[in-house]
Amino acid sequence: MNLFSTTSSPVGDLTLVGDGEALSGLYMTDHRHRPPLPHDARRDDAAFEDARQQLREYFAGERTRFSLPLRMEGTDFQRAVWRALLDIEYGETISYGELARRIGRPGASRAVGLANGRNPVSIVVPCHRVIGSSGSLTGYGGGMERKRFLLDLESPALLALRAS
Repeated sequence: MNLFSTTSSPVGDLTLVGDGEALSGLYMTDHRHRPPLPHDARRDDAAFEDARQQLREYFAGERTRFSLPLRMEGTDFQRAVWRALLDIEYGETISYGELARRIGRPGASRAVGLANGRNPVSIVVPCHRVIGSSGSLTGYGGGMERKRFLLDLESPALLALRAS
């Protein structure tokens, strides 16, 4: 069964997609690789209440890690990249090269970047935490201004302010 819901956020409306048991998609309105909803998808806001609540907590600075069941479809390589993204801590950034090393493919930083860009569950699977080796912000399926917003939200300086 294909279900979806929408929720508003500081980065615009988000569409959540899943099967009632696991989240398989989280897309921004003009997400670069946003697939169309399945033809048989039906709206079910109740099925995504936990995801919407966790997103509200994240944007309020009250949640640093999501605890949602995920079901992400992709190649073995893509799924390896997406699993590794889950290990990047809140407030941390790493380079595409470092992510490639973490999955045991040190020469595959370009392929890692492509897989990162196809992440179907943005924000929850934090692809925004991957930056260029020079420290520069590079592509993001949701747009560079949203990537900057998410990184600023998680920045150590803001974390320190929230803790005091």
